[in-house]
Amino acid sequence: MAGKREKLIELSEKLKYYEDKLAREMLGYRGVIHESSVSELKHDKVMVLKAMVAGLKEEIAKLEK
Repeated sequence: MAGKREKLIELSEKLKYYEDKLAREMLGYRGVIHESSVSELKHDKVMVLKAMVAGLKEEIAKLEK
């Protein structure tokens, strides 16, 4: 049980970190502005962070069952 609890704590900390990072990236984010490589890179970064947050939430939910 202690291992499961430690894993949940670790995942919760990672989730908080990536949610905060995603929130910072979302400031001023308006989607992809075509012909702008900076915009496309920011979009890719936002999508990766969203996927990481979703994956961590899913893993936490599985462990809590």
